[in-house]
Amino acid sequence: HVANQEDFDESKLPNFWTIVSIILIPLVLIILDSIAGVVDAMEPLRPILGFLGEPFVALLIATVAAMLILGIKHGYKTEELEKICKKEKITDQSAITEKLKSILLENVKETKLEIVPDKVNVWMVLGVNGAGKTTSVAKMANLYKKQGLENLVLASCDTFRAAAIEQLNYHGEKVGVRVVSHQHGSDPSAVVFDACDAVRAKGPGLVIADTAGRLHNKENLVKELQKIDRICRSKADEGCYKKIIVLDCTTGQNALRQAEVFNEAVAVDAIILTKYDSTAKGGVAVSIGRELGLPVALVCTGEHYEDIAEFNAVSYVNDITEN
Repeated sequence: HVANQEDFDESKLPNFWTIVSIILIPLVLIILDSIAGVVDAMEPLRPILGFLGEPFVALLIATVAAMLILGIKHGYKTEELEKICKKEKITDQSAITEKLKSILLENVKETKLEIVPDKVNVWMVLGVNGAGKTTSVAKMANLYKKQGLENLVLASCDTFRAAAIEQLNYHGEKVGVRVVSHQHGSDPSAVVFDACDAVRAKGPGLVIADTAGRLHNKENLVKELQKIDRICRSKADEGCYKKIIVLDCTTGQNALRQAEVFNEAVAVDAIILTKYDSTAKGGVAVSIGRELGLPVALVCTGEHYEDIAEFNAVSYVNDITEN
């Protein structure tokens, strides 16, 4: 026993600040959504856990990293990843990451917003205030106008906020697209009714309706959206009506809850993710795809009208696993 005590070298033990850094750095990286970063931050654990064997330690570190990012921050269950890696004897970090990507891709859904030619299309845009809904409507208008769509009208259906009407009118003027709006406090469904008539009077085209998002008054908002939904459905040609929700992808589980509320109210067809250029954009598309089966159509990456693009699931999964 004396010999063992003499051979014991306390200097090989991690000091207090090393232990603190091992704990805190991965937690900081959770905010940044970097699995690779968490793995790097946990490297000091290798010599400490060396007695367990290198293959086991590699699997442990990579799995813990995935659990931290996708389990704690995004509610993703990593049991499937663990079982697969153990069954297939995968211990290499890059191989584990690739396996994780394949699992995530099964949950991330993507779709395209296509305007049906020779028809009257109506798209109702949903989302809470502050998510970037009105700006996204303007970006879509700019995008489709540049693609050659001439008969395009924006409907200012958020009549509860006077500033919302002014904001959409401002965007419409900037991108050169007509905006149909009524006075503050008027019936939102009447606005979309008139906007649809304006498009149909000129033939086939597209109406994009910007709606209210005061989720704090959920019951009244849901009733209002359901009424707008009925008008939009009746005015659009068959198969030409879509309901699109705008989500701030930096809001994590809040975005999932918002999607649940709006989807329950009017059955959402597609998602637009805003602030997609943020390093903290997170795995919201994973959780929403898994829980609700809703696909992402477009992403907004900046403040300019041109900063909008089609969503790519493979690129998205690469970003959140290799950030």
